[in-house]
Amino acid sequence: MKSWSNRKQAGVSLTGLIFILAIIGMAAVLGMKIVPTVTEYMAIKKAIVTAKSAGSTPAEVRTSFDKQAEVGYIDSISGKDLEIVPQDGMMEVSFAYEKRIPLVGPASLLIDYQGSTAAKRSTKTKSVE
Repeated sequence: MKSWSNRKQAGVSLTGLIFILAIIGMAAVLGMKIVPTVTEYMAIKKAIVTAKSAGSTPAEVRTSFDKQAEVGYIDSISGKDLEIVPQDGMMEVSFAYEKRIPLVGPASLLIDYQGSTAAKRSTKTKSVE
């Protein structure tokens, strides 16, 4: 029979725990910086669909988008930044913009957002500079 004093202890050391918590903390801070930009992107996608159905001319679509942007706290783009093109007898509304998120010192995260009422496009992370 083995005695308790001879048995090896298993677990995380204090240094390991601090390291793990530091990594979790950095991931949480990065997430808190990215989530608002993704939320704004989703609001923009919803606003262009609403603006497209509310207007019959490009000027009406832009005005409708600006009203939606004011209500939805959209600051990254405005109605003049929308690209509105006729396609198959209908208007298709699209947008594209970059969002730079400062990280530490000169390092920042650049995210390219783009969307359209014609096709589903995803967000792409461009690079860390």
